Amino acid sequence: MQQIFNFLLKNSNRLLFLLLLIISLSLTIQSHSYHKSKIISSANFFTGGIYQRVNAVDEYFGLKAQNEELAQENARLKSILFNLKDTTKLPQIDSIKGVKKTNIIVAKVIRNTYSTLENYLTINKGVASGIKPNMGVINSAGIVGIIDNTSKNFATVISILNVNSKINAKIKKSNHFGTLNWNGKSTGYVQLIDVPRLASVRKGDTIVTGEQSTIFPENIGIGTIENVYTDEETNYYTLNIKLFNDMTNLGHVYIIKQKDAEEIENLENQGKKDE
Repeated sequence: MQQIFNFLLKNSNRLLFLLLLIISLSLTIQSHSYHKSKIISSANFFTGGIYQRVNAVDEYFGLKAQNEELAQENARLKSILFNLKDTTKLPQIDSIKGVKKTNIIVAKVIRNTYSTLENYLTINKGVASGIKPNMGVINSAGIVGIIDNTSKNFATVISILNVNSKINAKIKKSNHFGTLNWNGKSTGYVQLIDVPRLASVRKGDTIVTGEQSTIFPENIGIGTIENVYTDEETNYYTLNIKLFNDMTNLGHVYIIKQKDAEEIENLENQGKKDE
């Protein structure tokens, strides 16, 4: 213990200098958006490379499970061919209304968190592939999240299992809409809040993305109603939604480039400035 004190006393000037340097750099980054964005981009670059290598190792040891999943998928596809009446309709990536194949970027999830309140994914595509913040991310089962930060070859995604995520969604059969968010409890469920009491809701009804979203095309699958709760103070419903997606097991995803999103966003921002 005495040696530690001697070391600290002997190098006190150097340690003080390093502490002040770290504090000054931190304050500079926090107060300047340009420096902050550069730091985030650099962090994405380095961590993305690490996650990609870790994911490659995990994939190697998970080949058996992947083969089983492919076998199950083949069985499902065969059942569709032989008995169309028994199929469950899932969103088809090649036929999303208003979205061309050229506006869809295929990427792979190389890191996925789902055990915290603010969960993120990392994918192996970035600016070089045309990915920008606020693009929607989906897979064949439904929505996954929204692009957050990007570097040249990687991007982070705000998962729908993130308490800060807010997405416009609606009841498919009635078009009554609300805000989709997550209460931080179960990875298999999200909540649709602020649904008007006038809406006809029933367990099993399908929830999809709404037409008011500039991030996702309309009618992308989300899940089905599991429970209906009434807020007596606000007179609105809160719906507990069972997700189509298994958010703990994600592979390839699709990033959607909404052609009108930038124009709508610029128009709305202009309106805010005029107020």
